[in-house]
Amino acid sequence: MSLIYHVTSKQEWNAAKQYGFFEAPSLKIEGFIHCSKAQQVQGVLERYYRGKTDLVKLVIDTTKLVHELKYELAPSVNEEFPHVFGTINLDAVIDVVEIN
Repeated sequence: MSLIYHVTSKQEWNAAKQYGFFEAPSLKIEGFIHCSKAQQVQGVLERYYRGKTDLVKLVIDTTKLVHELKYELAPSVNEEFPHVFGTINLDAVIDVVEIN
């Protein structure tokens, strides 16, 4: 099993449970959902979520994704990040961890 992670708000996660899939705003804007490898999550939190509360980390089993997953270079940090090119099906989310 290969795992990736996505940070979102509890509100967005609760909405996903009602819709039956998870869709981040970046999907409509950029065409994919930004995710991270385990060692990248802390940097993402520091860069994009500083001072924010009410966050959760979605733990995603990549073998269960129904949409394409690509690892692409983020030039700003010179690292490859996982991107999901479509919504994230809920059965691929194997855990939801509250971020304090």
